[in-house]
Amino acid sequence: MPIDLPRLGLGTYSSDDGDDWADTVSTALDTGYRAVDTAQVYGNEAAVGEGIRSSSVDRDDVFLATKTVHVDVPPEPEEVPEAIDGCLDRLGVDYVDLLYVHWPSGVYDHEDVLPAFDEAYEAGKARNLGLSNFTPELLDEAREVLDAPLAAHQVEMHPLCQQEELVAYAQEHDHWLVAYSPLARGEVFDRPEIEEVAEKHDATPAQTTIAWLLAKDNVAVIPKASSEDHLRDNLAARDIDLDEEDVDLIDSVEGEYRVVDPDHAPWN
Repeated sequence: MPIDLPRLGLGTYSSDDGDDWADTVSTALDTGYRAVDTAQVYGNEAAVGEGIRSSSVDRDDVFLATKTVHVDVPPEPEEVPEAIDGCLDRLGVDYVDLLYVHWPSGVYDHEDVLPAFDEAYEAGKARNLGLSNFTPELLDEAREVLDAPLAAHQVEMHPLCQQEELVAYAQEHDHWLVAYSPLARGEVFDRPEIEEVAEKHDATPAQTTIAWLLAKDNVAVIPKASSEDHLRDNLAARDIDLDEEDVDLIDSVEGEYRVVDPDHAPWN
């Protein structure tokens, strides 16, 4: 069975430095969220940690995930242990529940980088290890090196980027596929298939899309939200029970669209 991970969490990526993530994280936890996802390159780990400490929820009840090893962070493989420690220091925690390799690019080499993640796992700094933005081939390669079990693989996923192969891979190897950018920056909102299912369930297109993701085995989702209203709206998606016909209709949405498609991505 996959690890015990809340299937709906809070994503905290933003290009807007003005976002007050301490308040957002604290509000999200007080509202009912129990998972928070951040990363070294987001530049908000300190704020995320502050938000966890200022909330009414005990740290041990929060599933906290972060990422390091981006295309340019850290600059050298031997600095990966220091980068991992830096994540913990900024978050103000002794451990994270899930530590991801952010991208299989830049400094990343499975034989150079993954042993440092195993060491963090063995030392209790990371209770679980994950990968992000990998292809099936790179997942195979990484799993041959990792001593720790692969707990999660985080990728962009939504009705316009359905990731059927990676969903099947997660189900076969019994880890979570964690969907980021689940609303494709609003591109899913005006799709007639999603609008039809949303109307049927008296829900918003955003809630319907999140419910569609949650209807799939081994899939979790981390939508971003900044206001309390949006936080509550997204959380309410857990109460929408899509039937097989609903899921099939949204599955039929056509048109491949990535909102995160950098040149260094392994599929480019």
